[in-house]
Amino acid sequence: MSTPYPFTAIVGQDDLRLGLLLNAVSPAVGGVLVRGEKGTAKSTAVRALAALVPEVPVVSGCRFSCDPASPDPACPDGPHEAGTGVSRDARMVELPVGASEDRLVGALDIERALAEGVKAFEPGLLADAHRGILYVDEVNLLHDHLVDLLLDAAAMGASYVEREGVSVRHAARFLLVGTMNPEEGELRPQLLDRFGLTVEVAASRETDLRVEVVRRRLAYDDDPAGFAAEWADEEGALRARIVAARALLPAVRLGDGALRQIAATCAAFEVDGMRADIVMARTATALAAWAGRTDVLAEDVRQAALLALPHRRRRNPFDAPGLDEDKLDDTLEQNSGEDDDPDPDGPGGGGRPPQGDGPDTPPQPEGEAGDTPAQSVPEQGQGQQSSGGGEQQPVRAGEPFRTKMLSVPGLGEGAAGRRSRARTEHGRTTGARRPQGGALTKLHLAATVQAAAPHQRARGRTGRGLVVRRDDLRQATREGREGNLVLFVVDASGSMAARQRMSAVKGAVLSLLLDAYQRRDKVGLITFRGKDAQVVLPPTSSVDAAAARLEMLPTGGRTPVAAGLLKAHDVLRVERLRDPSRRPLLVVVTDGRATGGPEPVALASRAARLHEVEGTASVVVDCESGPVRLGLAGSLARDLGGTAVTLDELRADSIAGLVKDVQGTSRRAA
Repeated sequence: MSTPYPFTAIVGQDDLRLGLLLNAVSPAVGGVLVRGEKGTAKSTAVRALAALVPEVPVVSGCRFSCDPASPDPACPDGPHEAGTGVSRDARMVELPVGASEDRLVGALDIERALAEGVKAFEPGLLADAHRGILYVDEVNLLHDHLVDLLLDAAAMGASYVEREGVSVRHAARFLLVGTMNPEEGELRPQLLDRFGLTVEVAASRETDLRVEVVRRRLAYDDDPAGFAAEWADEEGALRARIVAARALLPAVRLGDGALRQIAATCAAFEVDGMRADIVMARTATALAAWAGRTDVLAEDVRQAALLALPHRRRRNPFDAPGLDEDKLDDTLEQNSGEDDDPDPDGPGGGGRPPQGDGPDTPPQPEGEAGDTPAQSVPEQGQGQQSSGGGEQQPVRAGEPFRTKMLSVPGLGEGAAGRRSRARTEHGRTTGARRPQGGALTKLHLAATVQAAAPHQRARGRTGRGLVVRRDDLRQATREGREGNLVLFVVDASGSMAARQRMSAVKGAVLSLLLDAYQRRDKVGLITFRGKDAQVVLPPTSSVDAAAARLEMLPTGGRTPVAAGLLKAHDVLRVERLRDPSRRPLLVVVTDGRATGGPEPVALASRAARLHEVEGTASVVVDCESGPVRLGLAGSLARDLGGTAVTLDELRADSIAGLVKDVQGTSRRAA
C-alpha cells in the first residue's frame, strides 16, 4: 500500500484544509465540494484526510460496517447482537466516474432469486463507504443515473437495491467529498446542494510558496515513507486535535444570537430552502469545537457562511459562486447579540487549522489560498481590420429566454442526457433481448417467464416453482434521452453588427447554451467574420466557458459562411473519432448573407452539403430582420438538410408551434 502524502505537509490552501477538517470533526456538516483548476492538491488533500479520521468500531465479519453499539436491524448480514466489536481505520472509498450502477449499489443474483428465492447480494461501494468517506473525483462528470443514486443515499442514509420485486436495503451514511474542475462542466443543482460546504482552490501566485510546494513534492516522490516520517509528529498532533474537538462538540452551545445571525444571513442572501441554515449551524458549532470553545461566536458564523453559502446562491450556470463579504459583515452586525462577543484570545486562535509548515516556509499572504484569480478571455481578432469594414466592440447579450427543444432525429446510444431519444440503462421499457456480456442488470420478467415456460416439462418440473436457467433470462431494453454535442457556428460579421441586433443574437445563443446545460450536452463555439472562421471554444462540457467567450465576441467584416461551415466539418470529424457514440447537432446562427471572395453563396451551399452528406442534424437560426427579407438562411438550411427557425420562433412560448424537431437525415440514427 502506497504511503499517502501527509495532510500537514500541504502548503497553504487554508480553506480547503479547514473544510475537510470540519467534516472530520462533525460528519453531520454534510461533506465538502472542492472546486478549482487542475494541479491544486485537491485529490492529494482528500486522500491525506483519510489517515487523520479516527478509527471506527464495527461488528466483526459484517460486510456493512455495523456499529456494535447499535447494529442495523435490517442489515443483510444480520441480525447482530449488540456488544463489543473490532476497531479499524475509517475507509476512504473512491467512486470512479465510469462506474456501473451495480458497482455503486451492489449486485443481486437474479437467477438465484427467481429459482431459489435466495437474496444473494454482493455489496457495492456505498456499503464499503458506510461510516467512512466516499470520494468522487471529477464529480461533475458523473453519469446522471449514478448522481440520482448518490442523492437518494445521501438523503435517506440508506441504499436500496430492487430488481423485479426482490429488494435489499442497508445503511449508507458517509462523508461525501467531491472534487471538480469547473472548466470541464458544472454540477447538477440537486447534487450541488447536497454538499454541506464548498471551497474554491487555486495555485498560489507567490513565488516563494510555489517553490516550497515543488520542494516538498520532490522530497515526497524520492522517499514517500521517509517524508511521511518527518511529518509524523504534526500528523499525530492534528489527529489528536480532531479527537478532542469531536469530544467537545456535544458541549458546544449555539446561542439564540448566533442562530439569529445564521437565519438573517441565509435570508439576506436569498438561498433556497432551509438546508443552508442547518448546515451553517452545524458548521459554526464545529468551528467552535475546533477552536476549543464551548460557545459559538460571530466569527464562527461568518466563516460558516463563507463555506456553506456560495454554491447555494447560483441561480443559473453562468453565475459565479461567491459572497459579497461587505454585505455579509453588515448583516452580521445588524443581527449581533450579546452572547456573540468575539474572543480573539480564546483557545484555537480563531479556528484556522494548523499550518504544519516547517520553519523555512515563507508566510502565506492574506487570502492567497482561497482566492481564485479572474481568468481573462482573449477577444478574438482584437485590433484587426477586415476587408469588409472596421471591427466593432463587443456588445452585451440580451436577456436569455426559454427555448424550444431542438433534438437529433432517430435513436442514439450516447451518454445519458435530456435531449434526443436513445437506448439507455434507464427510461421506459420498450422490449427485451438476451444479455450481451456481463451481469444481468435490468430483468424483463415477462419475457424471462415466456422463454422458460416451454421447457418446464423437459426440465422435470414437479412443484409450483418455475425452473429457470441462465439462457432464459432476458434483459429489458429501455428508451430514454441522451446528451448531444451542440456545435454553435455564429456569424459575427458586419451584417450582424448592429448593436441592438447583435445583442438579441447573443441573447438567443445564451438561451441555447442554458438549454444545453440543462440537457447535459457538450458544446462548442465557432465564429466566422472577415476572411475566415475560428474555433473560439473546442467541444467541452463547460457551458459557462462558452458563455464567457460569447460575451467577449467582437463583430465586423465580411461574412465567410463557407469558412464557418468548413471549420465545423473539421471539428465534427475529429469529435466523431474521439466520441463516436455522441451524436452532433449543428446550430448555425446567421442571416445567410454570404460575402467575400468569388461566388460566396455558391461556396457556402457546397460547404453545407458536406454536412448533409455526413447526416449531421442541423438547424439554422435566421437572424435576418427588416421589411425586406432575402430568405438566404432558409436556403442554407435546405442545403444542410436541416430546419430554419427565426429568433421569434426559437422561443418556447411563441405561437409559431410546439417543440421544433430538427429535420434531416442521419446515418447514425437507428
